[in-house]
Amino acid sequence: MEVDIFIPCFIDQVSPETGISMVKILKKAGVKVNYNPKQTCCGQMALNGGFFDEAKEVAAKFINDFNTNNYVVGPSASCIGMVRNHYPTLFDNSSYHLEARNLTKRIYELTDFLVNVLKIKNFNSEFKAKATIHDSCSALREYKLGDEPRQLLANVKGLEIIEMEKSDVCCGFGGTFSVKHEAISTAMAQQKIDNAIITGAEYIISTEGSCLMHLQSYIDKNDLPIKTIHIADVLAKNI
Repeated sequence: MEVDIFIPCFIDQVSPETGISMVKILKKAGVKVNYNPKQTCCGQMALNGGFFDEAKEVAAKFINDFNTNNYVVGPSASCIGMVRNHYPTLFDNSSYHLEARNLTKRIYELTDFLVNVLKIKNFNSEFKAKATIHDSCSALREYKLGDEPRQLLANVKGLEIIEMEKSDVCCGFGGTFSVKHEAISTAMAQQKIDNAIITGAEYIISTEGSCLMHLQSYIDKNDLPIKTIHIADVLAKNI
């Protein structure tokens, strides 16, 4: 099997090691990985900000960048959810109508792809730590991701998962929301991290890099005794 990997812009700029981890995992699964260096953003930030024409322009480029018949896999449910849920509307009755709908059928968030397409739940990973899980609202409510992350983490040697209270509540990032409503965004991050620290966890694990970026910034600013880590980086341990 061949897959085209999508590296979201914030992963590329802030945590490129997560993209590398995803490649390691897919290769461990026996998949041939293709990377198009011309790829950029999915257009989510522009769409959320109300810049529909600009979002459509970026989305058209995305479609052209992934104009193959391969699966497309990315480590971000919010970006994949953007493609699946909004591209058909953006390009309805346009020259990209069929291409957009074709792409929505073959683009997957990483953990969904591993569990439900490749049917692999164990990568013989080892990560000796106590951790809790943050379920991003985009993953749950837009992408409709289920318990795939927990299925994968259950097979990581040495990893103890301690569920936090309100794991499915928003972290407060929300893209431009964190800029326009800084005080609310910060309070939401504080609540999320307080709930995580109460568990005694050393790490907050999530499928969503943007959430982790937001939470880690709050952790660093306040010198708190916990860290964030993307699930791809956990699964890639010892691979």
